[in-house]
Amino acid sequence: MVNPSDLQDPSAGPVVSAPELLALHAVRLKGVAGDAEAAARYGLDAEVVREALLDHEARGWVTRRAFAGTRGWTLTDSGRVEGERLLAGELARAGLGPFVRERYETFLAHNARCLRACTDWQVRADGTGRLAVNDHGDAAWDGRVLDELTALGRVIEGLTEELGARIDRFAGYGPRFTGALARVRRGELSWVDRVKEDSCHTVWMELHEDLLATLGIARGEEPAVPAGT
Repeated sequence: MVNPSDLQDPSAGPVVSAPELLALHAVRLKGVAGDAEAAARYGLDAEVVREALLDHEARGWVTRRAFAGTRGWTLTDSGRVEGERLLAGELARAGLGPFVRERYETFLAHNARCLRACTDWQVRADGTGRLAVNDHGDAAWDGRVLDELTALGRVIEGLTEELGARIDRFAGYGPRFTGALARVRRGELSWVDRVKEDSCHTVWMELHEDLLATLGIARGEEPAVPAGT
């Protein structure tokens, strides 16, 4: 359990990251992001973000690239290291390391569930023991997946409400996830797993990357999830 003495005084309000850090962090979370996309991620002024990213480029932290039809900024190796250094300093100053680590471990316990639900939305057994593309003709199958995503929506909402109350940049993941799910229930089926949009899968994966970056954990170094979780 987290020791209350380790936590920032909630009466002081959540930690608000500097725009320069948010610009760098937005590029990490998006993978490839233009000025406008990086600014929109945290509701920042586009000109402030553009200047910050040009400064980051001069320091060798970001570079312009085109990837899979998308053109924009991406982190360099040194930019990734610098971003994690800044995030670690922010976390240490607020004394929130144990708090965030505990929420990360809760997230990790549900991660396989989300990946499985998104896979089940894409493919299903065809009756011969093989997998086939899910044509969404089986209402019971799709309903089970949507029920699972609804439960995961409650998980992500609870976690990021707690995190966002302490660190402002974590706010919003829950409404983004449940907003995507609402679109699915209205018939926009691709919003479970579509790319380059705030689909359920995209939002979940972005939160995962945010937690890893904040705690300085590489994906290959993540703790094992206990059996039966």
